[in-house]
Amino acid sequence: MLSQTLKYAYYPGCVAQGACRELYLSTQALTQALGIELIELKKAACCGSGTFKEDSQLLEDTVNARNIALAEELNLPLLTHCSTCQGVIGHVDERLKGCQTSNPTYVDQVNGLLEKEGCSPYRGSTEVKHLLYALVTDYGLEEITNRVTRKLSNLKCAAFYGCYLLRAQKSMPYDDPFQPEAMENVFRAVGATPIYYRGRTQCCGWPLSSYATTESFKMAGMHIEEAISSGADCIVTPCPLCHLNLDSRQPEVEKVIGKKLGLPVLHLPQLIALALGVSPKELGLERHIVSTKPVLEKLGF
Repeated sequence: MLSQTLKYAYYPGCVAQGACRELYLSTQALTQALGIELIELKKAACCGSGTFKEDSQLLEDTVNARNIALAEELNLPLLTHCSTCQGVIGHVDERLKGCQTSNPTYVDQVNGLLEKEGCSPYRGSTEVKHLLYALVTDYGLEEITNRVTRKLSNLKCAAFYGCYLLRAQKSMPYDDPFQPEAMENVFRAVGATPIYYRGRTQCCGWPLSSYATTESFKMAGMHIEEAISSGADCIVTPCPLCHLNLDSRQPEVEKVIGKKLGLPVLHLPQLIALALGVSPKELGLERHIVSTKPVLEKLGF
């Protein structure tokens, strides 16, 4: 048993509060089932998903220094369930911590802008951590296994990490950025079988979708086809933007590649919470574009 309750400053991000509301619901259900306390940062701003720096690196750094400072006010790690948010905010945190030594004037500039808006300064006193790594490194796989009430024995899961989670920061202390195992280890912990395929660490195509839609959908289609060919019953992703391209747009992807796919795509907390006995309704599994019924039937629902 854990010696103390884990507590985080929770940064849900934009997509989980809009297009992927089921991710917000399932994260709440999962953390409650595990006894993890989340204090939501309701004053936090959008991280920019990598677009702010196209106009100004200072803009991206200042907006996200403020997000981090909100967690620092609580003396808690900042927790997100979005790979893209992890990549952007984590990279800003890494850069500003480096600048505290190499370029303190720049940090002063960022904090000066925050002060003008009545915001707390960035101190570099906390860390930015994705839910996946909080579960693996802080909570522990053995503890998760001990909580399982519905073993996912018949389910073959293909991880789709998303590129921001693995390679946006210079250092990745929790996993190998090119040959990761954290997701697969979680699958094993809840009794599911991990499926390995080429696309699991590649880009889903979402960043291209606004200006090169056909190419974006071809990328998504290629990954889904590979997962199907490898025997997957579903794809599981820790990134809501990847979920949008792989699930919400799968019917459009099918039209572009001229092939029926129909592969369910689950959010990571949905999969784990199912194994902990949380109902599909509580996890918003009916909200997906590609029906999750094949997954639920395989698990005996």
